[in-house]
Amino acid sequence: MDYWRQSDLVPPDDLDFQVTIAGVGGIGSPVALALAKMGCRRITLYDPDFVEPHNLPNQMYRLRDVGRPKVEALADMLRDFATVEVQPIQEALSEQRLTGVVISGVDSMASRESIWKGSVRYRASVPLYVDARMGAQVCRVLTVRPADPDDIRRYEGTLYSDSEATEDPCTAQAIIYTTLGVASLVANQVKRYALAEPCDPDLIFDYVTLSLLSGGEVNVG
Repeated sequence: MDYWRQSDLVPPDDLDFQVTIAGVGGIGSPVALALAKMGCRRITLYDPDFVEPHNLPNQMYRLRDVGRPKVEALADMLRDFATVEVQPIQEALSEQRLTGVVISGVDSMASRESIWKGSVRYRASVPLYVDARMGAQVCRVLTVRPADPDDIRRYEGTLYSDSEATEDPCTAQAIIYTTLGVASLVANQVKRYALAEPCDPDLIFDYVTLSLLSGGEVNVG
């Protein structure tokens, strides 16, 4: 692939680190595609689920992917779109030993807490953790240095139980422009990390009001 049109934005060699994505549905599938096309070369995918018909409108999967494991279908797609080494693992991420950048795209707070406590918190081998969350027309991206005490306290203040979460009606839970929006925010944070630029610890974009809220900057890398 020829990346010359973006070479002054992020040289591909600066993206040569491991990226792990937990959950490859409405958040993780567009994030994986964005990172692969941006130039990330080594991506591992975790998700136990299969592609279902209701996934097609707001996730990256194709009609012919219905019934396939999500990680396998997405891995094939990434290889078609970019020069990338993809490892699909059809299981949930919880207590695996990880290195590099870790991105959470799971759809429950219980899964987020399990990933954070089991695979990320206090891990010096994980220099950057990005927790992407999404409602119908709102997306939130939290960026954390997992070994930094201040980041740990700040991030754990955003965790709560699933019973406390606002639940949208089944027919108003996701739409494609929100999934594409959250992918662009995550990809930008990964680019900032790659270039040792300040990352924003808490980004919220609301498509109803077309407003972006920022929680400041944290130096990572």
